[in-house]
Amino acid sequence: MTDPAKVRRHAERIRELVASVVRSQIKDPRLGMITITDARITADLRDATVFYTVLGDAAAQASTAAALESAKGMLRSTVGKALGLRHSPTLTFVLDDVQDQVKHIDDLLAQARHADAEVQRLAASARYAGDAQPYRVDDEDADDTEVGDDEDEDTPSAADRR
Repeated sequence: MTDPAKVRRHAERIRELVASVVRSQIKDPRLGMITITDARITADLRDATVFYTVLGDAAAQASTAAALESAKGMLRSTVGKALGLRHSPTLTFVLDDVQDQVKHIDDLLAQARHADAEVQRLAASARYAGDAQPYRVDDEDADDTEVGDDEDEDTPSAADRR
């Protein structure tokens, strides 16, 4: 079994290597403004997933994905040589859509704030539908619980219950 710390170190090294090679050695004009955000590698060190973001629209993302796919062989050989492993890990590139998720969450939070403000506004002018005290408080109920009350004729006395 592979040491998890070793796997994390290799994943970090793969991220650094891929970012360096993309920045300095790949001269593909399809490559957009790319940032390598993360890399993960399996415990057997055979498969690596590299996450990246691209600044731009869907066309820029698609062209960057194509450029990375065409440079995958060179990137794999560079990573394999630098890591010194018996087998070079296969690289899979995944578009990291963190920015889209952040925007979606921000929109949901803004909607929740708006809904909370609306509820607060409605609650400020709200009144009870009935009385302010919905529970009936009778002075007679307090008298029934006093010690020494006579029992009703219908209820048996303590002597009759035996």
